[in-house]
Amino acid sequence: MKFLISLSLASLFLFSNDMMAQDLSPYKKMVFEKDGSSMPYRILFPKDYSPSEKYPLILVLHGSGERGNDNESQLIHGSGLFLKKEIRDNHRAIVVLPQCAANSSWARIKVEGDIPNREFVFYEDAEPTKDMLLLEGLLKHIKKTYKIDKNRIYVGGLSMGGMGTFELVRRNPNVFAAAFPICGGANPKISKKLSKPDWWVFHGAADTVVPEKYSAEMVKAMENIGINIKYSLYPGVGHNSWDNAFAEPELLPWLFSKSR
Repeated sequence: MKFLISLSLASLFLFSNDMMAQDLSPYKKMVFEKDGSSMPYRILFPKDYSPSEKYPLILVLHGSGERGNDNESQLIHGSGLFLKKEIRDNHRAIVVLPQCAANSSWARIKVEGDIPNREFVFYEDAEPTKDMLLLEGLLKHIKKTYKIDKNRIYVGGLSMGGMGTFELVRRNPNVFAAAFPICGGANPKISKKLSKPDWWVFHGAADTVVPEKYSAEMVKAMENIGINIKYSLYPGVGHNSWDNAFAEPELLPWLFSKSR
């Protein structure tokens, strides 16, 4: 799929300097294995972590440009937010950033045409990708291995990860308390399966990689059936609306205020 290679190596290079400038070692390197397959992931524990204490869980899904198996690239966008002192002091949680394999995806999607005129086909009930199955296995593993507050499990992601956020919630409708897809999209027909969490959707109005209409269509369909959802649309912003979303001062207070 052309979508899976849409984020260029130039984008990775641009943000690699930020990664090198920040100490990301608190994110411990781990690998989840299931049925002969594996998924690298990084996990951040709260300061003064206690195995006997329950914690909220945040799952963050990266975009197509960060796929691979280096267990590094998925930290390029968003990981720094959870390392800020005020965040670690005031919002104690376990944060997990898994890494999707190269040439795979969090959700099964068809892409037609080329930028800026390409169209996405989002399925209503497609077979899961291999990495979606691994992701679900990882989530179960985390919940079994650590004391997780099962009423406060959250998921969000950017671009391919925003699409994966919709897909993961669709497939696990009773798990999450809140979700925050950024510059993603899905089939509006799945909205009835997304009613349990609260939602905060983000998109750049000038996005030509994943056109803004895909978020707008989801927001409208979800609003029409009474889902608690809000939408932040950034005028003049392109595909990198994750910079705006992760800079929202109310994002984490909003997230941590939600409980099933």
